[in-house]
Amino acid sequence: MGTLILAVTTLFLYSLGTVLQTLFFRGRLQSVTSLNTLIGLLGLVSHGALIWEALIEPSAINLSFFHASLLISWLVLLLALVVSALKPTQILFLVVYPLAALSVLLTLVFHAPPHYVGHNWGMLSHVALSITAYSLFTLSAAQALLVHLQNRQLKHNYNSLLVRNLPPLMTMESLLFELLWAGVVVLTLAIVTGALFVDDLFAQDLAHKTLFSLLSWGVFTALLIGHYTQGWRGITASRWTLSGCVLLMLAYFGSKFVLELVFQRPL
Repeated sequence: MGTLILAVTTLFLYSLGTVLQTLFFRGRLQSVTSLNTLIGLLGLVSHGALIWEALIEPSAINLSFFHASLLISWLVLLLALVVSALKPTQILFLVVYPLAALSVLLTLVFHAPPHYVGHNWGMLSHVALSITAYSLFTLSAAQALLVHLQNRQLKHNYNSLLVRNLPPLMTMESLLFELLWAGVVVLTLAIVTGALFVDDLFAQDLAHKTLFSLLSWGVFTALLIGHYTQGWRGITASRWTLSGCVLLMLAYFGSKFVLELVFQRPL
């Protein structure tokens, strides 16, 4: 019952936040940053309590498919709140709130075989870094999508609703590359800790994850090098970012989907 109450409360807060952000975006209400921050913080607390109820067990953490998505969406919201406190990026919540609500709803409705991670500090550090990297790149994907749309709108409809509600393009691109830099650093640390603490990084169940993680790392690193040496930006940067994010999501959720939901195999 406690889990259900927390889930419903969290869904209500995220739905309220989505409605208000939509009204702000369409100019029906005046944007109030403090109100959005309050809703986000309340959602973060409720969502966090739900994670504690659903994931944490006395001797292990359950990171099954839906539980992992619940944790990642919580981290994405936390990062979005931090970023919005530093830069005028309230529009990101139009993506973040529905994403977080979807993860709560899926966790409430569907179930997957448990994937327990024991309280081994080496393994926990690898898992924590990996999930943080996925969260950073999820937010990067949302930012890249906005940059892509903003570039297209600036070429075809300079006075569109989207353009009027977004910060200047240079600010948007600057934030995108800041997120990418942070993501690449954390992903590098995740790969290194995986090599150190995972018994067999290329075992059958991990080969897919390892391969796609390395491919995504290569894409993001190439993008950063291209940005600073060739001046890649705008639509080019957004396409590379989205491609790398797809590879990274395949690395983690692709393998978990097949093993846990298709083959129903506990890990």
